[in-house]
Amino acid sequence: MSRPRSGSSAKSFLKENSLTILTVIGVCTGSAVGIILKHNTGEWSKRDIMYIAFPGECFLRMLKCLIVPLLVSSITSAIGSLDLSMSGRIATRAIIYYFITTLCAVVLGIMLVTTIKPGHVGKVDEFMTEDVEKNSKVLTPDTLMDLVRNMFADNIIQATMFQYRTEIIQPKNITLKDAPMEEWDFSGKQKTGSNVLGLVMFSIVLGTTIGRMKEQGKLLQDFFAVLSEAMMIITSWVIWLSPIGVGFLITGKILEMQSLLLVVQQLGWYFLTVMLGLFLHGFGTIAIIFFLGTRRLPYGYVAKLSQVLATAFGTGSSSATMPLTIKCLDGMGIDPRVTRFVIPVGATINMDGTALYEAVAALFIAQYRRVSYSFGTVIAVSITATAASIGAAGIPQAGLVTMVMVLDTVGLPAKDVSLIIAVDWLLDRFRTTINVMCDALGTILVNHLSKKDLKDHPLANAEPHELTEFCVNEKE
Repeated sequence: MSRPRSGSSAKSFLKENSLTILTVIGVCTGSAVGIILKHNTGEWSKRDIMYIAFPGECFLRMLKCLIVPLLVSSITSAIGSLDLSMSGRIATRAIIYYFITTLCAVVLGIMLVTTIKPGHVGKVDEFMTEDVEKNSKVLTPDTLMDLVRNMFADNIIQATMFQYRTEIIQPKNITLKDAPMEEWDFSGKQKTGSNVLGLVMFSIVLGTTIGRMKEQGKLLQDFFAVLSEAMMIITSWVIWLSPIGVGFLITGKILEMQSLLLVVQQLGWYFLTVMLGLFLHGFGTIAIIFFLGTRRLPYGYVAKLSQVLATAFGTGSSSATMPLTIKCLDGMGIDPRVTRFVIPVGATINMDGTALYEAVAALFIAQYRRVSYSFGTVIAVSITATAASIGAAGIPQAGLVTMVMVLDTVGLPAKDVSLIIAVDWLLDRFRTTINVMCDALGTILVNHLSKKDLKDHPLANAEPHELTEFCVNEKE
């Protein structure tokens, strides 16, 4: 009996994982080139950095272009193809998973920051920027109400391009400027950026309605199923550009930094605390929850998701990575009805890494300012950080706006965001990677727990394109 040649097995491995390997190479190459250029050539102008990052910007724009049609068609077709009781059970499992993991992330972050106390170590400069000043005039009640307003979009076409945001108007009268912001005038404005929460809510309602209409709704169900499959085909074309796009994005970001060494010296303990929290949550807490639900360790699945995680790190966007995540999970044999519902919802509301980061950052700044906080304040930070992470996807410049919201809970001024802004872009990439990994593992877990519900359905173990074929055949 002849043994398989090691050369052929290695060739097969390289062929199957070529895109993943190329993406990882793109991340490493982009980092190395950025560091070399930064070290050898000194300061770069904004225009030169724009030229360097241009290929990556084009790649990111292509991914973002797919978000709205993929999100609406995926959620609508997934819910429309399930009966109401089944979709309700799947949604319940997903939401329970999201709630538990987000709560665990916040608690872990608070435990680490109160144990390590990074705010008591070192001296941090205040990196004031125009963005901090511009986004500091927000109130927590306004941010929370904007979250609810955006869930119920008043114009679904407008929701694909804009989202609602309440703005505080600074008084022109000098005497009124010293008054509390609660007494200032305010107005509601539509800000550029897709209202993802509103689109998700609309898609869930539309999918549920199509499912209830049965025969009458088959035409709409066919349309959204075909549109979803078409978006995945386009995604498979765009995905091959990820090694180049991710590499250029990272190079441009490194060139934007003032001084990596200086930032590490000043914010080292804070950076390490957040990174430790993200690592323990991603490979500890999530692994335990995954094992309890599936009786399997998740690390094999994480290895298969490496190309998706590398893209998440490069783009810094859960939503932009969503098409690739769905494509990868389809290739792993996860039921397409589950992936097309759980992943878009997770990319919108499940931000474990962001929740952990918000809690750590708020208490770090409180420690640095030597502001004492009680157990009640810690509980308030937990609740606010959780709410802020849910609303992060629906708010422009989420890292600044939602951080202001959490700082308000601790009683700190909004301008203190400037203390951590220097490393925010880098931590954002790591927490986005954890967010995407958590969404993907949650989808696998929900799929495992829903097998009994799905196995007797006509579309059990269906391929993505078979969702469309089933609808057409049933109609005929």
